[in-house]
Amino acid sequence: MATVTTPSHQQKQGPSVEEGRSQDKHARRFGLPVATALVMGNIIGGGIFLLPASVAPYGTISLVAFALLTAGAIALALVFGRLARRHPRTGGPYVYAREAFGDFAGFLAAWSYWITTWVSNAALAVAAVGYLDVLVPVHTSIASTIAAALFLQWLPALANLAGTRYVGAVQLVATVLKFVPLLLVAVGGLFFFDSGNLGPFQAGDSGAVGAVSASAAILLFSYLGVESAAVSAGEVRDPERNVGRATILGTLGAAVIYLLGTLSVFGTVPHDTLIASDAPFSDAVNTMFGGTWGGTAVACMAVVSMAGALNGWTLLSAQTPYAAAQDGLFPRVFARRKRGVPTAGVLVTVVLASLLTVYNYTAGPGGVFEILVLVTTFTATVPYLLSTAAQIYFLASGRADRVHRGRLVRDALLAALAAGFSLWLVAGSGYAAVYQGVLFLFAGVLVYAWMSARKERAAR
Repeated sequence: MATVTTPSHQQKQGPSVEEGRSQDKHARRFGLPVATALVMGNIIGGGIFLLPASVAPYGTISLVAFALLTAGAIALALVFGRLARRHPRTGGPYVYAREAFGDFAGFLAAWSYWITTWVSNAALAVAAVGYLDVLVPVHTSIASTIAAALFLQWLPALANLAGTRYVGAVQLVATVLKFVPLLLVAVGGLFFFDSGNLGPFQAGDSGAVGAVSASAAILLFSYLGVESAAVSAGEVRDPERNVGRATILGTLGAAVIYLLGTLSVFGTVPHDTLIASDAPFSDAVNTMFGGTWGGTAVACMAVVSMAGALNGWTLLSAQTPYAAAQDGLFPRVFARRKRGVPTAGVLVTVVLASLLTVYNYTAGPGGVFEILVLVTTFTATVPYLLSTAAQIYFLASGRADRVHRGRLVRDALLAALAAGFSLWLVAGSGYAAVYQGVLFLFAGVLVYAWMSARKERAAR
């Protein structure tokens, strides 16, 4: 089984002089603080700034879904931490699935995760435009809205093309800046909390289980990114230790802010207003302090936060195809690196995300953000399920080189919980999201057939 090439492997093999200069100047491996910032920055991206309004129609029962989702996300983070300790290579879920089940499973994990990343970028851009509209009236026409969304996608792509050194710097600054509005609402909002704003506990006629599952499917988008450090393990210093630590620290920090922030928004913004809001955190600050200056300041920070999330997700969108291309399972163009970044992956991803953004804005008046979120919910569960299945396989097969025997029972329980959590999310995605997600997957099967045939011909 071929080994995925990472920057550390390249150094051992003796990179070219030109490559070495490029890496020295523009590429830099991430330490624990930046790796944690990558996880938190991708988890706390744009989702939290718009999701309180997206789940408000289900009622405050969505907070129950948030609590359950947090428990599942932490279990998933622990599983990724265990897997990354044994397989500290760029690619994350792709590497784990391929190690356990072979090329086809690895390809499905890579393909699904790649779809998740560029569809997520489109969704993040849509969410960012809602807050940008607080600063500049971009919603005056579809053309100006699309132009703003495309600008917010291409700016982080250019930062990525400049090199991993700049990706890490942007990610750290954006993560720090986003904590200001989130902590302001999460902590300060509790002092302005009014239970009369909460609205009904359960809205609609889908039943309690249906409401929890449906709201959890939307809320999953807010936890996409728990695997960020694992996917970029090849760019992390001492990945055996730092990937797991960054994953846990980033997920726990995000969970605390998420739960407090959502509760505060529910308690400060009237339910009817929240349902129709495009910038719920700005509305919450305006309610807390009066006027519009606070909401404008939050909108500025929210746009910076989402730009930082797009910066991190753009990097991840190129890493998994890069790892798969190294093994001949993705087109070779995805394996090209410059300044420590797979440039073709960045460019292809931003073009696809841009096309999807244009299509969703022009296809009709439906909820663009919610549609994109549900599609990523389904596609994300495929690599999540394959990763937890790989962990279960390593545990059940008695592979001493893959598991820690002293932690066998605990790791098995965590893997089972993470697998059940992923299956629950598939069920809550809804028929439309599963339908669209399956179409994406079936398209990938055709790509795999073509790549496998080319690989076999080359081996003859």
